[in-house]
Amino acid sequence: MQALALCAGVASMTQAAGRQVLGRKVLFFVAVDWYFCLHWLPLAQWVRRAGYDTAVMTEVTDPAQAERIRAAGLRVLPIELSRKGLNPFAELATLWRILRLLRAERPSLLHAIAQKPVLYGALGARLAGIRAVVGTLAGLGYLFTSRGLRARLLRPLVLLGYRFLLTGPRTRVIVQNPDDGRQLAQQAGIEPVLIRGAGVDLERFAPKPPPPPPLVVVLASRMLWDKGIQELVDASSLLRARGVPLRMVLVGKPDAGNPSAVPEAQLKTWADAGVVEWWGHRTDMPAVLAQAHIVCLPSYREGLPTILIEAAAAGLPLVATDVPGCREVVRPGINGALVPARDAAALAGAIEHLAGDPARRIRYGSASRRIAETELGIASVASATLAVYDALLGASTRPRCDH
Repeated sequence: MQALALCAGVASMTQAAGRQVLGRKVLFFVAVDWYFCLHWLPLAQWVRRAGYDTAVMTEVTDPAQAERIRAAGLRVLPIELSRKGLNPFAELATLWRILRLLRAERPSLLHAIAQKPVLYGALGARLAGIRAVVGTLAGLGYLFTSRGLRARLLRPLVLLGYRFLLTGPRTRVIVQNPDDGRQLAQQAGIEPVLIRGAGVDLERFAPKPPPPPPLVVVLASRMLWDKGIQELVDASSLLRARGVPLRMVLVGKPDAGNPSAVPEAQLKTWADAGVVEWWGHRTDMPAVLAQAHIVCLPSYREGLPTILIEAAAAGLPLVATDVPGCREVVRPGINGALVPARDAAALAGAIEHLAGDPARRIRYGSASRRIAETELGIASVASATLAVYDALLGASTRPRCDH
């Protein structure tokens, strides 16, 4: 990994002059600032260091988040975007704002992330004459996990939009796991590029000595029902009834823009009852993981979950559901356990088994770190992403690296 990072750094310096002379711009389009900072800021910094004039079009919900983006050397283009809005007049107004910003900015390449920015960004780019579009679908999202009527009605429309907007010669779609890639190929005629996640900083997230007992099991994510929050709470109740000595911790906040958000009042009720601890939103994830013995994510479907990548880099054993995204990081019997989705009893059993076996936890944690080092580091993700940009924008000046 060190050799790869060094090679990428040399490549970045070599390419920088050529790209800036050409005036190449990359515009990231992400729905909200906190999501960009949480997942995509390190990748954008690599893109900037590779010589691209880099900006971020996003809704600014917190001036501190916008300042964090600017401090990383990126320009911020504020825009309003309702992630769950369906009012046609409001959505047309949003599209008009996107189109105006794209025409004013004139990026060489638009990199849109997540479902709505990908669809609206691709449409806006086509109308504005933007040369190249990259769409990252970090999981197929609520519409593909929900069993509700609204999701079932909107799903075919979204797939139609993907087929119409994302299959051109100057467009590439990035997915984070093979299952999503196969589904998009079958249902939307897209042949996506597989890049596993947004990359993890292997120095920032590093193994630490195990904390003292009792055992702490952490689920860190947005507080959404489809992350398996209810199943973790039910598993905690089962383990408490069996007298298993551990603490179950939820880390994160509800996402008001997502139809699957768990109400804050419900989280407080569980915490007050002592079923789980709720630590709320945290920005110091290395410190959070340093307090954990096991990391758990009983999600219904993922792209490639950041918390599992970070936990793997931190050298922790993992318990997750056997669904797309989770099984890309968790290897049963090697670095963790996979259980069926929506099955609290199976989840409780896997956690109890791992909690009672310290030697297995150490062995799994070491394997997690090896997987992170070889497959999930930010250097390899950035290199693969820049290769996609080069393929769309023309000949690459990246120096050859044989390490």
